[in-house]
Amino acid sequence: QVQLVESGGGLVQPGGSLRLSCAASGFTFSSYWMNWVRQAPGKGLEWVSTISNGGGSTSYADSVKGRFTISRDTAKNTLYLQMNSLKPEDTAVYYCWYHGGPWGQGTQVNVSS
Repeated sequence: QVQLVESGGGLVQPGGSLRLSCAASGFTFSSYWMNWVRQAPGKGLEWVSTISNGGGSTSYADSVKGRFTISRDTAKNTLYLQMNSLKPEDTAVYYCWYHGGPWGQGTQVNVSS
């Protein structure tokens, strides 16, 4: 069945870095544009970033532009999010997702001193 499994979250100090991964299975990963979406405590879902199926096109929310980098490895069926210069307001559960796909369990990112 279709699965998206996020990993790589954790506790990091402001200014630190994390790399999130999303292992995809059960569908043709290379055919889909992929997204990272996050949900902060007590708030709704917020779109973070999108990458085209071939990886040649990316886009970012203004709140993360210049700090986060989305990428994908089609050979490994894996989506990544490199997060640098993290801020407390980046604290959230991060999900990978594609249009029409399921939601995974997410990975928790906590940015705190």
